[in-house]
Amino acid sequence: MLKITDDNRKWWILTALGAGAGLIMLDETVIGVALPTIRQDLGMTEVAGHWTVSIYMLVFATLAAAAGKIGDLIGFRVLFTAGITIFGAASFLCGWAQTGDVLLFARAIQGVGAAIIFPASVAMLALVFPKEQRGMAIGILAATGTVFLATGPLIGGALTEILSWRWVFWINAPIAIIIITIVSLSWTLPKNVNEGSIFDITGFILMTLGLSLFVFALMQGASWGWTQVYILSALIGGLASIVVFYFIERRSEQPLIDVRLFHVASFSSANLILFAGQFSKLSLVVFGALFLQDKLGLSPFQSGLALLACVAAFPILSIPVGRLADLFGARNLVLGGLAFATLGMFWVAIATVAESYLSLLPGLIIWGVGMPFCYAPTLRAMANSVPAEKQGEVSGIGVTSRLLGGTLGVALSSTVLLASGGFQDVFYLAAWVMLGALLFGWLVFDKPAVT
Repeated sequence: MLKITDDNRKWWILTALGAGAGLIMLDETVIGVALPTIRQDLGMTEVAGHWTVSIYMLVFATLAAAAGKIGDLIGFRVLFTAGITIFGAASFLCGWAQTGDVLLFARAIQGVGAAIIFPASVAMLALVFPKEQRGMAIGILAATGTVFLATGPLIGGALTEILSWRWVFWINAPIAIIIITIVSLSWTLPKNVNEGSIFDITGFILMTLGLSLFVFALMQGASWGWTQVYILSALIGGLASIVVFYFIERRSEQPLIDVRLFHVASFSSANLILFAGQFSKLSLVVFGALFLQDKLGLSPFQSGLALLACVAAFPILSIPVGRLADLFGARNLVLGGLAFATLGMFWVAIATVAESYLSLLPGLIIWGVGMPFCYAPTLRAMANSVPAEKQGEVSGIGVTSRLLGGTLGVALSSTVLLASGGFQDVFYLAAWVMLGALLFGWLVFDKPAVT
């Protein structure tokens, strides 16, 4: 019988956190191949179908920073357990949804759970593993999670064809129960180091309002019209809220997000790299699945199998990449991987016109090999740049950047697809975003940070 001891406690925690991250990554990729079937079954429009992905990502992105900060204030075991519980219950509701509106509501609640789980996972690892092992630990977390990511399209396609798209969500519940059990038995650390601190409610409201309005305008602008008063009001209101949030947080003694961290170019670059990586991943997983089914006539299972080429390397490379980051630092690993992945994304965009999977395949593989170098080393660099009492905040910022990239990626890609009708423009957009992150990172990434 396996027992939890002081010697192996951190490895039990890592196993549970990896499975939690896996649930999040699974729900990023598993739904892409099932989306056409879901839309048909529930009578959803194309834009509503895209919102099935985007509302999850939007809620995740807007609440992640707040969840990380709450973890710093009250500790992580209760918070993480609550997040897993919310996520599992919402997944069950997603599977029972009989209308598109119910599904969108349940997906939003899933996003709340995900916003708690992911930043808490990275922060908890930073608290139980020493600095010299954090790259390895984050690499294992990423590898465990990306097994779910890599198999997500295949699982989604198989469940959709053999059983029902509803099982895409129902499979989360038993995994959630196992995770809760392990964390409850193994987590003993740490003592709260931020006792007496307060939660920045004003900042939370402004950030949530600003991001929600801005992304809503991007999603609906193409279908409603960019000159419509609702769209213009949402754009202006969202941007204004974000600007006010920035100035208030800059002067706050206990901010929700310490925006002064972004004055350090290296920290801003790290977040931009996470943003660009998630932007491109959602472009491939969501719109790649649509391209394979709409243009190449593949079934959901076949398209899931085809997309394995772009995610299969994640679980294989994440652990060795994390170890390399511990030994040699992050800069060369991250920039080299991002350059390779950017090349792959441009290849996919160029090859789209051939409407042949074999033409796309080299680009998918190149992208998939490059991207694991961009995640674990970047997260390690961010975690090592701040003291223990800021681990939740910084991991929340990183997750917000990553998920905001995915949210805006789906929003902008949907807009481009509706405006041009061509998938090539969608993939070119992602490639140019990656190139911009690469050029900025080449100048400033992994420079000494001021803490």
